[in-house]
Amino acid sequence: MIHKKRKGSMMNRAVTRIVGAVAASVLALGGLAACGSSGSSNGKGQVYYLNFKPEAADAWKKIAAEYTKETGVQVTVQTAAANTYEQTLKSEMAKSNAPTLFQVNGPVGLSTWNKYASDMSGTYVYKNLQNADLALKQDGVVKGVPYSMETYGIIYNKSLLNKYFGESWATVKSMDQLNSFAKLKTVADEIQAHKSGLGVSGAFTSAGFDSSSDWRFKTHLANMPLYFEMQADHVTGQPKTVKGTYLKAYKNIFDLYLTDSTTPRTQLSSKTADDATSEFATDKAVFYQNGTWAWTDLKKAGFKASDISMMPLYIGVGNEAKQGLTTGSENYWCINSKASKADQKATADFLKWMVSSKKGQNAMTQDMGFVTPFKDMASIKSDNPLVEIAQGDAKSGKKDVTWNFTIMPSENWKNNLGSALLAYAQGTGKWDGVKKAFVDGWKTEYDATH
Repeated sequence: MIHKKRKGSMMNRAVTRIVGAVAASVLALGGLAACGSSGSSNGKGQVYYLNFKPEAADAWKKIAAEYTKETGVQVTVQTAAANTYEQTLKSEMAKSNAPTLFQVNGPVGLSTWNKYASDMSGTYVYKNLQNADLALKQDGVVKGVPYSMETYGIIYNKSLLNKYFGESWATVKSMDQLNSFAKLKTVADEIQAHKSGLGVSGAFTSAGFDSSSDWRFKTHLANMPLYFEMQADHVTGQPKTVKGTYLKAYKNIFDLYLTDSTTPRTQLSSKTADDATSEFATDKAVFYQNGTWAWTDLKKAGFKASDISMMPLYIGVGNEAKQGLTTGSENYWCINSKASKADQKATADFLKWMVSSKKGQNAMTQDMGFVTPFKDMASIKSDNPLVEIAQGDAKSGKKDVTWNFTIMPSENWKNNLGSALLAYAQGTGKWDGVKKAFVDGWKTEYDATH
């Protein structure tokens, strides 16, 4: 994806790579085969993880160092910069000291990296899945294991929204009433019209199209019309073409982001995920489209768990009173089949430790805020309020919106859609350009990748 995402500044950190003594010894050995890792001089193998999640970069470095201290096995973590994971992975895989552990976002990502993904059916992390069907398979072979289930929607500032509810001019008076796109538009429009009195700069944070932020609209928001089309047409798997049946609804929610915003639409090209986070954290906006992973940044910005909540991403389609949040995974661990046997085993052992040890479990559930699908962590309660909200929503009887963006045909499709959305936002393009990128672009990219 991904997006994904997001973070620490959301997906806005520079690419960092820890190269320790093991890497130095690897270079000294020379003559190593491309796309394979070298192993380590102690015979235990080594681990090199190319991390997808910038918001979790610090936590991964910390736990990697802890594992190395405890076991003597070198664990190196590099985190790809915003929206560059595929590009970075291609570059790193071409090196002699390639990642032993990497990530794909689902079936489409696996189609690119299948020959590099080893059979994980014998690994502890696969056997420890609460639901083995969650694993990513190719021709019946387990190639990827999900490590985080995530949820997104519209995060809101509870005190600001309650302030709106209490105003005499407010049409909507409670969260129970805010259960559709029509109601959301009413609330956002009224907040925008009375922003000075409420002390905000806009209803929504800026819909930035810097690479750290644009995935929220070209991927996560675009999931909504795609989901409803797949549901209506009873489509499973990746279709060769799409019709764009619900693009008008997509336009309606995107228009709301543009008109009821902290930022003029002409200034969105340079707005970042950090900008959106800052606007929300400083009470300049009431609403912020994002997901459970955002808690890391919001907590750092000073939010308390009781300050925020999350509502479904309504676009005006279907039975919205029964619509839940948008939940799924695009986070699948893959072990590099081109790595040495020692490094593959070291990587599998590291993943087992992450899932089964208290230190690893705390790192994943508390420091990184993941909702994990593993048996060993089934009873762990998250301190992430957005996770608690997501879990409560799932138990409420509402119907979750599934993640269909994992079947989007290519990163290029997303980028072209993002460019068309930005052109529309800035007034240099028409909505027809968005429709063309969505529908015609799908067939073009599907054909190119198949």
